[in-house]
Amino acid sequence: MYLNIIFLPFLGSFIGGFFGRFLGPNGSAIVTTSCIGFSCILSMTAFYEVALAGCPCYIKLAPWIDSELFNVPWGFLFDSLTVVMLVVVTFISTLVHLYSTEYMSHDPHLPRFMAYLSLFTAFMLVLVTGDNYMQMFLGWEGIGLSSYLLINFWFTRLQANKAAIKAMIVNRIGDFGLALGIFMIYIFFQSVEYCSVFAMVPFFADQKVCFLSLNCNLLDAIGILLFIGAVGKSAQLGLHTWLPDAMEGPTPVSALIHAATLVTAGVFLMARSSPLLEYANGALSVITVFGGMTAFFAATTGLLQNDLKRVIAYSTCSQLGYMVFACGVSNYAVGVFHLANHAFFKALLFLSAGSVIHGVSDEQDMRKMGGLRRLLPFTYAMMLIGSLSLMGMPFLTGFYSKDVILEVAYAKYTIPGHFAYWLGTFAAFFTAFYSMRLAFLTFLSEPNGYRPIITNAHDSPIRMALPLAILAVPSIFIGFIARDMIIGLGSDFWSNAIFVHPKNLNSIDAEFIPHSMKLLPVGLSILGASSAVIFYSYQSQALYTLKISEFGRKIYTFLNRKWFFDKVYNEYITQKFLSFGYHTSYKTIDRGLIEIFGPMGFSTVVMKKANLMRELQTGYIYHYAFFIFIGTGVLICLSLLDKLTLSFIDYRILCLLVATAFASRQIKTSL
Repeated sequence: MYLNIIFLPFLGSFIGGFFGRFLGPNGSAIVTTSCIGFSCILSMTAFYEVALAGCPCYIKLAPWIDSELFNVPWGFLFDSLTVVMLVVVTFISTLVHLYSTEYMSHDPHLPRFMAYLSLFTAFMLVLVTGDNYMQMFLGWEGIGLSSYLLINFWFTRLQANKAAIKAMIVNRIGDFGLALGIFMIYIFFQSVEYCSVFAMVPFFADQKVCFLSLNCNLLDAIGILLFIGAVGKSAQLGLHTWLPDAMEGPTPVSALIHAATLVTAGVFLMARSSPLLEYANGALSVITVFGGMTAFFAATTGLLQNDLKRVIAYSTCSQLGYMVFACGVSNYAVGVFHLANHAFFKALLFLSAGSVIHGVSDEQDMRKMGGLRRLLPFTYAMMLIGSLSLMGMPFLTGFYSKDVILEVAYAKYTIPGHFAYWLGTFAAFFTAFYSMRLAFLTFLSEPNGYRPIITNAHDSPIRMALPLAILAVPSIFIGFIARDMIIGLGSDFWSNAIFVHPKNLNSIDAEFIPHSMKLLPVGLSILGASSAVIFYSYQSQALYTLKISEFGRKIYTFLNRKWFFDKVYNEYITQKFLSFGYHTSYKTIDRGLIEIFGPMGFSTVVMKKANLMRELQTGYIYHYAFFIFIGTGVLICLSLLDKLTLSFIDYRILCLLVATAFASRQIKTSL
């Protein structure tokens, strides 16, 4: 049963990819969706057996890599952390597959699209079920490849090409750090299997290592390298630029990438590596600071975005910041809980956005919408539920995890913890503001688009509406239902899947922080939502006045240009590399040195001298006798010279120098 969870998506992808032409669009959709659906049912069964019944499963399938001391088998680990990820990934993927059958029905390449979706899901399952870092890395690279294929699905569009290449390159930076971390784990621990590595971690707690000419703690170095991999995949500050651009892919791709698969891989990696990170206090501090900065940065950047999907994309980046700094303050359970909750309401938001785009003839600019509340009432209700859950409004799913993250960050009583708390709290205000701005501009404002588009807007058909209705239920209730089980005090849900050092336990401390600190994030969320409604309903002139003022113009430019991250990357990094590639590598080395010493250099000289030497072949015996006489005389002179004056110099070196000088003069003459 457990292996079928992983095998069925691969089977669906194989059949849809290689036999899609024979099955047709409907046949491919049925096969791939059925395989993912069965995998989802099996995942729920595994969740009951492993998480609820407390029966983790370990499977050693077959040998994989066997090279002297480096021995890695195909192994699968099904513990509480794994089965939670399995349920989230397969459930969201099943609904996305069902949604895609209608959303992409007009596309002639639907079988290929469904095959890519299944392949993406399959590699994500490989990532979360592996019992060693190498198998996890295989799934890690697999989802990177699949994301490239999905983002670039409409490959005739230039922006899709650029977005896919950008996502691939930026993720490779993070993957390089992850690979270095795995190498260091093997060098020092002589194993990459989770159970072996984690069992030996306490013995290396005080070991120092020289890394990049810096003396640092071994576990801190490994933890930071693993976190670099998470920074790339989970779009943390610095390597986040690929995430908004990934919106060039079809909307179901955005829902799958942003909700349950690609971006959550980094959070899963940190939760899985908790026995290692708990002894790396320096790495935990770095993770906390980066998570807080990411949450704040993405929330402020999303304020002024006008593309419907980009606003939701920046909200994903912000929520990933919350999950990351939750792991940084050693509350991995709360981070994974927010990951699961976020998957439901973020998939709901993206699929609702796809329903809006589908209903208004593929228009994505919110400024050209408005007044869709009466035309798309069902989609409006779903979008509102997702937005309210994203804001962390009380009694919705997002509230039960987001609020706890901020509480445990404050209860850490460290500088990084309080830093992340305050940034996360202000990010909650901005999140509520842009979420309500999205709902207002799309549904509640006066119609601003073209009349034919607005009048022809229509709600989703049944195959698109059904996934939305299903996702709305966990977006409202799952946080309340699962709260005590997953993050409740005294709960043994995670068992040995997540380790927290006793000195880092602060869940009880979070219960006794000041009530003002508990209520502040909720109050700011309500204030942010109310501010958006007031400003865009009654004070739009005030917003315009602020925008055209000198201070407002600078702030608007700064936020609209995404804190100038893209500008810095393009002008000071990308352009420098391209300039080096053209002027130095291409013109100086390739067209210069290589051509001089290659086809346009020595070979030309040799051909010319060979032609000259060919003219010496006259056919007259006395000419050949003359050359023999001259050559014999030269050899005798060289031998005498060697004996008399140059006994300390190898004549071969002398001949080489003479030949080099001659060739150089000839090359300069030819050029």
